[in-house]
Amino acid sequence: MPPNSAAPIVRVSALTKQVATGDSELTILHGVSLDVRDGEAVAIVGASGSGKSTLLGLLAGLDTPTAGRVQIDGHEMFALDEDGRAELRGRMVGFVFQSFQLLPALDALENVMLPLELAGRQDAADSARAMLARVGLGERLHHYPKHLSGGEQQRVALARAFVVRPKLLLADEPTGSLDPASGAGVIDLMFELNQDFGTTLILVTHDETLAQRCARIVRLAAGRIVTRDS
Repeated sequence: MPPNSAAPIVRVSALTKQVATGDSELTILHGVSLDVRDGEAVAIVGASGSGKSTLLGLLAGLDTPTAGRVQIDGHEMFALDEDGRAELRGRMVGFVFQSFQLLPALDALENVMLPLELAGRQDAADSARAMLARVGLGERLHHYPKHLSGGEQQRVALARAFVVRPKLLLADEPTGSLDPASGAGVIDLMFELNQDFGTTLILVTHDETLAQRCARIVRLAAGRIVTRDS
């Protein structure tokens, strides 16, 4: 891919995360720096404990770093307070988690409507119905998560992530809770939606086959970037 002169949609600069463990400090991330271009698909891979999910949480502003900066589309994530970070996430970021993170008391339609309602959208129901149809669940609108298979729950999660038309999708082991057949279908759908909507994708995975579907692979080991494969 040729260099892009425009500013990256994600810029991570010297990001460090430490946590207290008894009388000492454990460093989970060591000065990580990374740029991601608009529309790019990047996989972050590494062994368990390498810092992948911590990095993703910091990119989302769900946690705060010990040092360093995260910029999302030019916005300084940690110059914002907690409410400001939540507002930025609501406007720009979609999430797909290994554990689906659906609200059990809401049916599929209500789960997908939720981010639109939080944004004050008047078309929440119609947009959610259309997105659920797009992921193949148009006949399952009023099923609760407990009545959906794992693959169906992850499709609801994809619909919820994409219904807000995010600029950035953060996916943390999206097939980790699924059997191979269901996982393959979800991943095909995720990449299809990502291409259709022109979304930037940052995907955390330990699955090398899945990582190879991304344009670039960033490898973490013990909290440091060790290789950047293009």
